[in-house]
Amino acid sequence: MKIRLSDYNQDWVRLFQEESEFLKTIFTNEIVRFEHFGSTSVTGLKAKPVIDMMCIVQDIDKIDSYNDKMSLLGYDVAGEWGISGRRLFRKGGDERTHHIHFYQTENPQIERHLIFRDYLRCHPEEVARYSLFKEELAERFENTSEYSPAKKTFVSEMEQLALAWYAAKNQENED
Repeated sequence: MKIRLSDYNQDWVRLFQEESEFLKTIFTNEIVRFEHFGSTSVTGLKAKPVIDMMCIVQDIDKIDSYNDKMSLLGYDVAGEWGISGRRLFRKGGDERTHHIHFYQTENPQIERHLIFRDYLRCHPEEVARYSLFKEELAERFENTSEYSPAKKTFVSEMEQLALAWYAAKNQENED
């Protein structure tokens, strides 16, 4: 898929909220809460214009029973897609608009994603650095199949900074 890198767009918050409301009509009581994460959730961060949504549920296995309905509604049903305990639905086909990640409460992926998001929200200098890195990659690579793996080391290093920031912040709160 071709890389579509965009400047931050305030509409992404609205698109997240609208999709959350729609998903509530489908999954009703299965969802504990929604979280907007990923690059579209961080003001000022360049991003592929695909809204990453987290749907936290009590029982991940119940989500599988919605696969046919989601497929009929035009979502790509991707299953775990490389992350154990996740269920991924993609909306928009080749012009993807949303990635909807379902996790059961207490899945460690939830905290990892949210800490990284919150770290970026609190560190505008890191947002600028990450945006610049993404721009450089988008100039070098044409497709997400090359772009995404090229980001991996940078993102892993930034995640480690985020985890250290979170641990230090919690330590301060305990003292």
